[in-house]
Amino acid sequence: TPNFTMCQEVFMNNPKKPEMAEFAQRLKKLRKDMKKKQSEMAELLGCTTSHYQKIEYGEINISCISLMILADYFGVTTDYLLGRSEEM
Repeated sequence: TPNFTMCQEVFMNNPKKPEMAEFAQRLKKLRKDMKKKQSEMAELLGCTTSHYQKIEYGEINISCISLMILADYFGVTTDYLLGRSEEM
């Protein structure tokens, strides 16, 4: 059976998987709805604008802490952000 590290590496080395695409799409929509710039979101997460752009483009994964920060900031659930629920 695959171990967690192997699964994580496969997930992170295959950008724009459907799971990442849904998250990226929802994140971008929420940011635009609040009229925030990518640079402002990067500041919120304590990362560079380039790194944030990669998150929003579905190219890289984020930590669970960053996920919680984003969910709290936008007033949605982590399940909504991840595309696991339609309920915000």
